Amino acid sequence: MVGVAEYVAAHGAFAGNGAAKAPEWLKDLRQEGIGRFSTLGFPTTKQETWRFTSVASLIESRFELAQPVRDARYPSRAAIDASLLGDTAAHRLVFLNGHFAPSLSRVGGLPVGVQITNLAAAVRSDPELTRRHLGTYVEFADRPFAALNTAFVQDGAFVHVPSNVTVDEPVQVLFLTAAGGKRIVTHPRSLIIVDRGARVTLVETYAAVPGEAGTYWTNAITEVAVADGGRAECYRVQREAPDAYHVAATATHQGRDSTVNVHTVAFGAVLARHDIGGVLAGSGGALILNGLYLLSGAQHTDHHTTIDHAAPHCESHEYFNGVLDGRSRGVFTGRIIVRPGAQKTDSKQTNNNLLLSTDAHADSQPQLEIYADDVKCTHGSTVGPLDPRALFYLQSRGLAEAQARRLLTYGFGAEILGRMQIAPLRARLDQIVRDRLAES
Repeated sequence: MVGVAEYVAAHGAFAGNGAAKAPEWLKDLRQEGIGRFSTLGFPTTKQETWRFTSVASLIESRFELAQPVRDARYPSRAAIDASLLGDTAAHRLVFLNGHFAPSLSRVGGLPVGVQITNLAAAVRSDPELTRRHLGTYVEFADRPFAALNTAFVQDGAFVHVPSNVTVDEPVQVLFLTAAGGKRIVTHPRSLIIVDRGARVTLVETYAAVPGEAGTYWTNAITEVAVADGGRAECYRVQREAPDAYHVAATATHQGRDSTVNVHTVAFGAVLARHDIGGVLAGSGGALILNGLYLLSGAQHTDHHTTIDHAAPHCESHEYFNGVLDGRSRGVFTGRIIVRPGAQKTDSKQTNNNLLLSTDAHADSQPQLEIYADDVKCTHGSTVGPLDPRALFYLQSRGLAEAQARRLLTYGFGAEILGRMQIAPLRARLDQIVRDRLAES
């Protein structure tokens, strides 16, 4: 079993190598991260937030920090395009093994003041802006994987949209892993800043280079800050290799009258954990969390969400659906907090799990913490097989049993995909769902 000391030693080598050129504030942030990780260690199932998810198989393997890939080993343009919304995409940032790949990336014509680049470049070109936001929204005092990412923070996507500016085309961010037979770990870190009245759409994809899958570990963080009246549409597609590990945190922070919609789908990885946190810090804010996990075999996927209503007159809606086959296991823990003074809060949370196999398992824990008295908050969850009455109805209309099952199961996933506004992405995900169901 690989101990904490080995990662602390790896951080020492990292800090003394290329990372030594970083500004002092970033060095301090990294040092704070490794200090917390050293204190916390890896989580165990004895901890409440991890009691349904064991990371024992992850820490039994030794992962080395991924190094930049030479241009000669870059995947083909066709392999890149297959993971994007099309080869004509105006804005795309591609990262290979956690490192920015300029020759595979492209940024089209941008409105004045908009920055779409990689984080390492932004640290050099706009250090004050990055210093003000980086590490502000994802807490790592009691979260070891977030602390470890912070310790090794180096590169990822950076998007800054100034006040009252709209970026019309989606910003596509692709994190590809080419393990090449090695067990590597990457720590992508993305920072999205949307100023007052600005608008942007982000599409993150995590996947393996075709033919170079293997066992690897992605430990990612994305921070999204949206100021008063701003709007961010965030899409996240997790299509890691079947034997990969994926641990991630997404944090959003909203000002007055802002809107954030987070859509996340999880198809890949043998073990995945995604923590999603949203803070509604200004009155009149609106937040939607919309998620789908489609699991089979021995896959294990854990979603932990926290919506923090810290201001009055805000609304949040959360919809997560899971489709589980084989011996897979899905975990959902959804926490809604309504702070004192956050009156007129309207918050709804739903988690539904469809079990296609008697060996599949789902754990669902909706939670409400309400410290205000003038609110509307509801939550609910379901776990079970297909409704036999609906199945009988379709069969009575002439469908074979297998067709009826696929149709009902597809509808379960289509409910989540239907809330996505980007038609090419919705169509691509729809096809993935159909293909997966055809295999079952």
